[in-house]
Amino acid sequence: MESYLKEKTKAIRRLIIEMITEAGSGHPGGCLSSVEIITSLYFHIMQHRPDEPAWPDRDRFILSKGHCCPTLYSALALSGYFDVSHLKTLRKLGSILQGHPDMLTTPGIEVSTGSLGQGFSVACGMALSAKIDKNCCRIYTLLGDGEIQEGQVWEAAMSAAHYKLGNLTAFLDYNKLQIDGRVENIMGIEPVKLKWEAFGWDVKEINGHRIEEIINACEETKVSPKPSMIIAHTIKGKGVSFMEGKAEWHGVAPTKEEAKQAITEIENG
Repeated sequence: MESYLKEKTKAIRRLIIEMITEAGSGHPGGCLSSVEIITSLYFHIMQHRPDEPAWPDRDRFILSKGHCCPTLYSALALSGYFDVSHLKTLRKLGSILQGHPDMLTTPGIEVSTGSLGQGFSVACGMALSAKIDKNCCRIYTLLGDGEIQEGQVWEAAMSAAHYKLGNLTAFLDYNKLQIDGRVENIMGIEPVKLKWEAFGWDVKEINGHRIEEIINACEETKVSPKPSMIIAHTIKGKGVSFMEGKAEWHGVAPTKEEAKQAITEIENG
């Protein structure tokens, strides 16, 4: 299974580079850092039906860091929600794949996101609704580390603990970089683990590029009565040497030559 998932991560990384290069804009750094998380969710962890997107008992995924939607779009296409050919239309007029997720135009998108913090709040609301309805589904969401500088995140975190939303699992893509530089220099968020624990969450720390750790952490969250935060330590631009650990690749598209080099590295990685 792990070798299968690793091949999926390679395919998704390649698609991310191709999509953003074709569009001439996008956010490659944070897309690449979240690949293993989203791949593990869509191809192993979550219960979902691409041929029945509105299946009532499906698990839900909300990409709160909505600007990294090329990763999600790639996973949705490879899962069968829509044809892979649509990926090359990213950010183009009339495309079903816009620069942030749009639930009205893209099959498989649960919530329109992009305003940082709001997707996480909706995920908490979905988890509460599922609990009230006694629906057995789980809610998964992914936040960026710069995103949790938003006050709205902590209001939602407090409510999730209050309502004992054990059906909610959040991932923090902790690549330690945001658009203007290092997170610690712009608005420090440490001690992250202690903060989430203080807000009443069950917290785990993992290597966000190790699929086995992601899967094991998700399995453990299923038995917790508390909402769960999985702090995934990642590398911005993972898989492409000249992008790794570079804040300037937060929101810049590669040139065709850079894309060629990036794809070669991904395929040989």
